Amino acid sequence: SVLYHHTRNGDQARGHLEKAWLISQQIPQFEDVKFEAASLLSELYCQENSVDTAKPLLRKAIQISQQTPYWHCRLLFQLAQLHTLEKDLVSACDLLGVGAEYARVVGSEYTRALFLLSKGMLLLMERKLQEVHPLLTLCGQIVENWQGNPIQKESLRVFFLVLQVTHYLDAGQVKSVKPCLKQLQQCIQTISTLHDDEILPSNPADLFHWLPKEHMCVLVYLVTVMHSMQAGYLEKAQKYTDKALMQLEKLKMLDCSPILSSFQVILLEHIIMCRLVTGHKATALQEISQVCQLCQQSPRLFSNHAAQLHTLLGLYCISVNCMDNAEAQFTTALRLTTHQELWAFIVTNLASVYIREGNRHQELYSLLERINPDHNFPVSSHCLRAAAFYIRGLFSFFQGRYNEAKRFLRETLKMSNAEDLNRLTACSLVLLGHIFYVLGNHRESNNMVVPAMQLASKIPDMSVQLWSSALLRDLNKACGNAMDAHEAAQMHQNFSQQLLQDHIEACSLPEHNLITWTDGPPPVQFQAQNGPTTSLASLL
Repeated sequence: SVLYHHTRNGDQARGHLEKAWLISQQIPQFEDVKFEAASLLSELYCQENSVDTAKPLLRKAIQISQQTPYWHCRLLFQLAQLHTLEKDLVSACDLLGVGAEYARVVGSEYTRALFLLSKGMLLLMERKLQEVHPLLTLCGQIVENWQGNPIQKESLRVFFLVLQVTHYLDAGQVKSVKPCLKQLQQCIQTISTLHDDEILPSNPADLFHWLPKEHMCVLVYLVTVMHSMQAGYLEKAQKYTDKALMQLEKLKMLDCSPILSSFQVILLEHIIMCRLVTGHKATALQEISQVCQLCQQSPRLFSNHAAQLHTLLGLYCISVNCMDNAEAQFTTALRLTTHQELWAFIVTNLASVYIREGNRHQELYSLLERINPDHNFPVSSHCLRAAAFYIRGLFSFFQGRYNEAKRFLRETLKMSNAEDLNRLTACSLVLLGHIFYVLGNHRESNNMVVPAMQLASKIPDMSVQLWSSALLRDLNKACGNAMDAHEAAQMHQNFSQQLLQDHIEACSLPEHNLITWTDGPPPVQFQAQNGPTTSLASLL
């Protein structure tokens, strides 16, 4: 154990642990040593990439530990985790089901809930929604009925609510999720006021906890940021990202748990998208570089986030008008992802690139067929389906088929209003305003553009503000309102200047060369000499 934890002598550690495991099996009532040896040894095998040696060892230990509830549960969790890392979620779910039933038999409703919630999480990852709903309902009942240590009870509730919130967000239901999110935020406040009582549970099967309190805090910030970004409250997303990153910096000084780096990468992925919308491309680029650095430190993190990283680079390329690079980045991301929602998100953005390029009709038609919102849409996400209607509307607009465009955009508006998707609402309003302007219907155009401008200022969405102010200028000019036209022209000038300055700054950064990277691990040489200035640095 000492060799394994505190030195790099893996071979010696393995030799000792193998002997301990062998000898302890012949000694009666020697459970702790026996199963500790099995658990550590299989961990060590996994580190050495000998997963196939670790699995039978854990299975044997599980088989002979049925009289020792703590170890039996712990080894089941460990083997389920191993299968999950190998992306074999079916085997992992089976083991968690076995664990839940065992915990029920030995009278531990608390650990039964942990097993079931873990299984629910994997079913959500597998998109097995028919199985998830009854499971989560059962979990909700177990959690509410369980009377035990308040911190343990609240942490079960946090686990349960995090699953519910992420399930809603995955489905793009930003408005429906609000009650759950509110409960989750109240729950974490309750936990932070409770003191950790060092009273150990009387049932040895209850000796588990899901996450440390501090990790749960960061996780709740993280899902709040996910919600704010999807709903288009970008200043709120910024505020919570800063809080979460501050907390993460503190935690990482003392704790090298890999989950913290995962949290950090997901936070950065979301805030990068916010920055691109609010017109802070240079900062976004430096944060993309930061994600690259984090992924360089961990091959597993990189394999889990490579597609997202190329997607973010593609979005950055669109924002600085490098359409060929955007296409290359999105094509790379499509090659790397198996995640349905991410796939649909990338295809939608790639379609927007083809529309802007104007001469890619064949590729565009085949893409639009794959994300047809009227027929067999590939994912259940409300938000992505609304976005697919918008892309159709945009394409029809560019082709001069205005009535068709209006039909698609009204669908987007209906869907985005139903779930408070502010950015899609703003984009649809301004495009409808543009269509009415082209058709010479100035009053109707004004009715669309004014609310688009108000919403875009609230988000704030820089490119929609630029577009709206140009339309307002032209509309007022056409209607003979010289004062209003002048004011809108001034606004348009200001937005143009800000965007142009940011554009020049971003393109002159060394990290801008990342847009040419489409293969292999993230490149090292592009980083600036003094390291990226993150939102955190500017905060401090």
